[in-house]
Amino acid sequence: MRGAALEEIVAVVTMKSLLESGVHFGHQVKRWDPRMKKFIFAERNGIHIIDLQKTIQSIKEAYEAVRKTVAAGRPVLFVGTKKQAQQAIQKEAERCEQFYVNNRWLGGMLTNFATVRKSIERLIKLEKEDFSSLTKKEQAQLQKEKTKLDKNLAGIKGMNKLPGIIFVIDTRKEAIAVAEAQRLGIPIVAVVDTNCNPEGITYPIPGNDDAIRSISLFTQIIANAVVEAESETGLKIIETLQDDDAAPAADAAAAAPTEDEEVEVDPSTYVASAEAEAAPVSEESTPEEPIVEEDKFYTK
Repeated sequence: MRGAALEEIVAVVTMKSLLESGVHFGHQVKRWDPRMKKFIFAERNGIHIIDLQKTIQSIKEAYEAVRKTVAAGRPVLFVGTKKQAQQAIQKEAERCEQFYVNNRWLGGMLTNFATVRKSIERLIKLEKEDFSSLTKKEQAQLQKEKTKLDKNLAGIKGMNKLPGIIFVIDTRKEAIAVAEAQRLGIPIVAVVDTNCNPEGITYPIPGNDDAIRSISLFTQIIANAVVEAESETGLKIIETLQDDDAAPAADAAAAAPTEDEEVEVDPSTYVASAEAEAAPVSEESTPEEPIVEEDKFYTK
């Protein structure tokens, strides 16, 4: 199952799809970070070109890390607050039913999570509260507070514990989120451009972190890893249920008489039993499982 998953992601993330999404375009040479040298292929017209072979290898490692984390029952936090990333982060996080931050990273969102949880509880309380009995001024104040909290905390409203891994778009923009995750020892999967520092990132993915299509591609890959891990968990549960169903059948087979044992037959019921055994048994064809089309990349 695991080997097939890696083959599937490599088949989806081809060199052609990376090129079409503009993943290979870095920043201007004068804006580069020398620590990204090992991920740079060449220089063209004053622009650094990223080595896509290393990008594909990094995607495989990050994909497997996210899949293992979700399979272990720990959540993933998608982080991308720049305008190009906001829509993709929210869409893919909601598709794989994970948490996200796409508006603003509040300081201490991880390191001071207990306080953040109080703000989340306040938001939940405001959503349930009826403002009709209050004055217009009080309603306006509470509505303003609710809108502000919802804007910053809507993506992590159901997060009751720290994430098992975080996925970040642009480590320079999300420097505070990266620092908090590093302090707590939370693994980081991040798209690093030629102007970023890959050191301290657990699973750096060299690529363009400014183009919308590039961001959408990377975010969809991580979301697919989450979906696959959840599917594997579902298959394990089904297999366990099938084993439980097979146990009573095995007990019944053990209780049935063997060929060597003598069985008394009632002559009055023997003929009816013989006719019942001779009657043909119609086999019901098992319905085929529906074929689910793979998620397609979307463009904006």
